Amino acid sequence: MPGLLRGVARTAVISGTATAVSNRVSRRQAGRWAQQDYERQLMAQQDAGAAPAAPQSAAGAAPAPSPAAADEMTSRIDQLKQLADLKAQGVLTDEEFEAQKRRVLG
Repeated sequence: MPGLLRGVARTAVISGTATAVSNRVSRRQAGRWAQQDYERQLMAQQDAGAAPAAPQSAAGAAPAPSPAAADEMTSRIDQLKQLADLKAQGVLTDEEFEAQKRRVLG
């Protein structure tokens, strides 16, 4: 029975990690598309003779933390909590826990 639980736990950890990576790739791609759209708009404005648009943030204002970074950190924290729960239940050994923790944080 412990072998079955360990297998299920590993699958859950791997699936959670894969989901986090997939979400990160999706956010990064969306950011790239937004940057490309912005550059196209600038090119169209320059071709039309209009002045380039001012940056969205005011000069001297501190930049707000990106939502993507906050989402990524929340995801990592959730994964670490799951790992800690699995270790507390005895499903993961200390070595397995440390290896998974390094993977999440690395």
